[in-house]
Amino acid sequence: MPDVASQSVYLVDCDSDPVRVRISGKANFQNSACLKDFLQHMLAEGKSRFLLDFEQCATMDSTFLGVLAGAALEIKRKAPEGKLTLFRLGTRNLELVRSLGLHRLMQVESGELSVALTDSSHALNCEGKSELDNAKLALEAHQNLVKVDESNRAKFQDVLTFLKNKVDKKV
Repeated sequence: MPDVASQSVYLVDCDSDPVRVRISGKANFQNSACLKDFLQHMLAEGKSRFLLDFEQCATMDSTFLGVLAGAALEIKRKAPEGKLTLFRLGTRNLELVRSLGLHRLMQVESGELSVALTDSSHALNCEGKSELDNAKLALEAHQNLVKVDESNRAKFQDVLTFLKNKVDKKV
């Protein structure tokens, strides 16, 4: 088991249905790209049901939540419609999900679910993204939050402006 205080890890089981993801440590702008890439790959493979376990997730930021929002929006477009389920969020993380309106787009479970990972589960490699790639990811993630709930625009207007300027200067 990873040391939550010092390491952030996404353990995934892509052979299960639903696809299982266990989030350990901090889920943030520094490590969200690998989760986004993984979810996009799974969607391209025809997977549309995902179960995310937050029991060991210490904190999450708006970029991470925007990545989840983007995945949920994509899953909703699938035919048949898929499902992104979040569970064992904890009080603070559940509050973040609700304050951004994500609970209306994703299923939030408060009870216990069976989530045992199989022997085929593995940790995602979350290294190697450039500063520009991370800025583009953060911009897209915050735009996703606005798509989910227009009231999020006021919450993130400064962030959106800053990231847009940063990306425009680098391109």
